[in-house]
Amino acid sequence: MCGIVGAVAQRDVVPILLEGLRRLEYRGYDSAGIAAVDEDASLRSARSVGKVADLESRLQTTPVAGHAGIAHTRWATHGGVSESNAHPHLSGNRLAVVHNGIIENYETLRTELEGLGYSFLSQTDTEVIAHLIDHCRKTVPDLFDAMQAALARLEGAYAVAILAPDEPGRVVAARSGSPLVLGVGIGEHFIASDAAALLPVTRNFVFLEEGDRLDVREDAFHIFDPDGDAVERKVQESSLSADAADKGGYRHYMLKEIYEQPAALGNTLSERLFRGHALEACLGSKAADLLPRVRQVHIVACGTSYHAGLVARYYLEQGGGVPTTVEVASEYRYRNPVVPPGTLFVAISQSGETADTLAALRYAQQNGYLASAAICNVPESSLVRESDMALMTRAGPEIGVASTKAFTTQLAALCLLGMVISRHHRLDARMERIYGRQLSQTPRLVEKALALDAAMAHWAEAFADKHHALFLGRGPSYPVALEGALKLKEISYIHAEAYAAGELKHGPLALVDADMPVVAVAPNDLLIEKLKSNLQEVRARGGQLYVLADPNTRIEPEEGLNVVTMPEHIEALQAPLVYTVPLQLLAYHVAVARGTDVDQPRNLAKSVTVE
Repeated sequence: MCGIVGAVAQRDVVPILLEGLRRLEYRGYDSAGIAAVDEDASLRSARSVGKVADLESRLQTTPVAGHAGIAHTRWATHGGVSESNAHPHLSGNRLAVVHNGIIENYETLRTELEGLGYSFLSQTDTEVIAHLIDHCRKTVPDLFDAMQAALARLEGAYAVAILAPDEPGRVVAARSGSPLVLGVGIGEHFIASDAAALLPVTRNFVFLEEGDRLDVREDAFHIFDPDGDAVERKVQESSLSADAADKGGYRHYMLKEIYEQPAALGNTLSERLFRGHALEACLGSKAADLLPRVRQVHIVACGTSYHAGLVARYYLEQGGGVPTTVEVASEYRYRNPVVPPGTLFVAISQSGETADTLAALRYAQQNGYLASAAICNVPESSLVRESDMALMTRAGPEIGVASTKAFTTQLAALCLLGMVISRHHRLDARMERIYGRQLSQTPRLVEKALALDAAMAHWAEAFADKHHALFLGRGPSYPVALEGALKLKEISYIHAEAYAAGELKHGPLALVDADMPVVAVAPNDLLIEKLKSNLQEVRARGGQLYVLADPNTRIEPEEGLNVVTMPEHIEALQAPLVYTVPLQLLAYHVAVARGTDVDQPRNLAKSVTVE
């Protein structure tokens, strides 16, 4: 995910901007750049392909300094990885722009601006913003007013920051579908796409709301709504400091990462949904050509990512009627898979360096697939570099070996992928808007699911001395059960298995007794009555049930039936993302109770780079 940093101060802001970019490196990027207005009211800039360190080296030969500046780290979408495509983008020497997001109508605007005499030096959608604002300033000279006029013509998602040498000591900015935060100082103010970038210079923040516009100067800042009316936003003091421990006050990384999921999901969806419509450009420049030609999908992954793929099969087949298969990467290469014409190969990996998944991708590239797509959290990874398209999960750093936010952000990314593929099949615009609205609600629903922490800690007391556990689900809740069982076995070392609940009578019932807790995922979907029958089979054999239930299921606690009711009704599309959270918390609390190493469980590694 691209990163923005900006500053207006009574001191040279370049060191502040560079440190901010370093603190955003976890998001992944392929180029970086900076621009500032110097003491002579001249616009100075430098850009570099590669890391922030490469940009710093460039500044040794191309110095940039000033009391107002903007900086950016970019992950390529429109146009490849090159210095000319790196941000900031300039319109002559009259203004500079940095931008996160996707401008859907940039081609139309580019043609119009070329007709007005503007020359484009990049392939990006961002350069359109720079020239459009410059054109607006010919009739609306004030920088903020010109930005307002230009934004009214943009379609898509964005966070922008603009700098002009004829208005030194000022940065203007705006957000729509992409996050932006204001850092409040004394005689200096800052902007960034993530508060973490600004912790070395301030702990006071204003988290801008959707559509906010911002006018920043050394001694003041002003916030406006899209119509230009002044609004008030609360200044909040962060509890973190620049040298705060990475665990952020949590006992374990895993718990911290569980609680980061609402924000991580917000990042995954940011700039990818516009009025309920999934933007296919989030998969890169090739998506518009390739996605309409997809006739079926093969998904390959390992472990937690494999479970995400199993959920994605429901999104693609039920939502769009797109035939989909899902396979464990370590098995895929060894069965000579049949590849029908028009098949998209999708590889899922948190790290992008999983050996089996990479090997499967390379095998697939020799076997007649239409194209390949990566769902990944690390933009610089081999998987992303070697795939035709990529959709980044934007989960941020995940230190705990047992994946939590990586899984839920993969589910969100796969839902987006399902929407952009399925619209070329049987998913109509009305249903896509419904799905888009439901998907946009998932960060809030996950936040509410975190309130079940205490209930899961209570359940954990009954699991701590057990040696086995069984997890049940039906439909898309079956992969959720698989993931819940995997989490429990990974970090507590309790043997846990998951089954599709309808399979109980075909063997697993033989294992059920009072000493084997049975966990069931029970959303109020088309299969709920069948699931209830399966639960009765467990109760009839003396099993102890632990059920996560939708409030509309009317499942009530009884002897041998422990029920935790979800905070509100969850739609079928949302259920895999939301029901996963209490299962993560259950596994965590069981592991804590048993005294195991939560973050670094025995025998496991975060990224499996050998076959």
